[in-house]
Amino acid sequence: MKRLIYKEIFSHLSKKQISLIIGARQVGKSTILKQLHEEIKNSELVFSFSLENKQICKLLNDNPENIFQLIPQPQNQRIVVLIDEIQYLDDPSNFLKVNYDTYQEKLKFVVTGSSSFYIDRKFKDSLAGRKRIFELSTLSLQEMLHFRQRDELIQYINSDNIPLLSLDELKKYLYEYLVFGGYPEVVLAEDIQEKKLILKELGTSYAKKDAVESNLNIADVYLNLLKLLATRTGSLLNVNSLSSDIAVDNKTIENYLWVMSKSFHIDLVRPFFKNISSELKKMPKVYFNDLGLRNYFANNFSGIGMREDKGELLENYVYLVLKQKYGSDSIRYWRTQTKKEVDFVVYGDNGKNKAFEVKFNKKSYNKSKYMNFTTNYPDIPLNCIDLESVLVNKL
Repeated sequence: MKRLIYKEIFSHLSKKQISLIIGARQVGKSTILKQLHEEIKNSELVFSFSLENKQICKLLNDNPENIFQLIPQPQNQRIVVLIDEIQYLDDPSNFLKVNYDTYQEKLKFVVTGSSSFYIDRKFKDSLAGRKRIFELSTLSLQEMLHFRQRDELIQYINSDNIPLLSLDELKKYLYEYLVFGGYPEVVLAEDIQEKKLILKELGTSYAKKDAVESNLNIADVYLNLLKLLATRTGSLLNVNSLSSDIAVDNKTIENYLWVMSKSFHIDLVRPFFKNISSELKKMPKVYFNDLGLRNYFANNFSGIGMREDKGELLENYVYLVLKQKYGSDSIRYWRTQTKKEVDFVVYGDNGKNKAFEVKFNKKSYNKSKYMNFTTNYPDIPLNCIDLESVLVNKL
């Protein structure tokens, strides 16, 4: 099964730029490299290796041009080099820069990295103009349907013309997605208990590996903070409160939040204000990038109708849909000092902004409560999204 982003990455093979694929562990980056290798092996000279192999890693750390101990010197034919886990190099940006600047006509690099904190900390050169970044998330609902071989249903998502039988099917998959999320291995697991075990492994071993590799002092505290954040999905993130609850200082909390964000576990959404300087001073709201992992940390895999946090789950799902469509940098929330709030304000194309309030049940939506927002921002249409309309609304 190929991801939606695969075609975009494949089309970039013709470009000189380095293709850098980033994303959380276990979302399918290595699989994409294998698929690229398989697709081009009969038409291109291609080599693949992983830097989890310590011997290869040491070889390339010693000298960037030691790459030619692994592949032949480029002659008349271009060589495609696929490297998994580039972050394990001591200085990955230097390795890529040296080889790109010298051999850009003859070597095409496609590399993966599991956490973007390596790009911030270990990429000493930004590689400006030399790279294009592709961010691979967990599966969307559309991709879940593709992986489960229900492609005929994809066309109806966010359509206002869904046949009733198809709508019932889509709801079934949506309810599963809200509980177990979109990690590929989880989506393909047929047994619910197996889904839970996979998420447990992701939430312990892999999340802890992010903490250890980013040199955080106490990995267990990192996991405890993820558990706490899971119970506060969509809530304002107060560092002082978190510091008190976890019993560590504010600076430690901020470091841990930074690693969680750079490891693609959470996103922090900033408030919407006319005054940008005011916006940056306000508390963000926190959302998880995978609902299954969020539910593991919340210790709750109950069905959607039985949950007290079903509203928070739906809100987090809407965030992920908006992020997929508009990008995380385009999403804000709106809140006044008197606690009047709108869940999402989205910077749309051509300055056409949109606003969305998420309610699990539309009956709880009272339009008069949002007069403050609609009065102050009459040019921003506000729509209510509920469980019944989330599959229909085009967002």
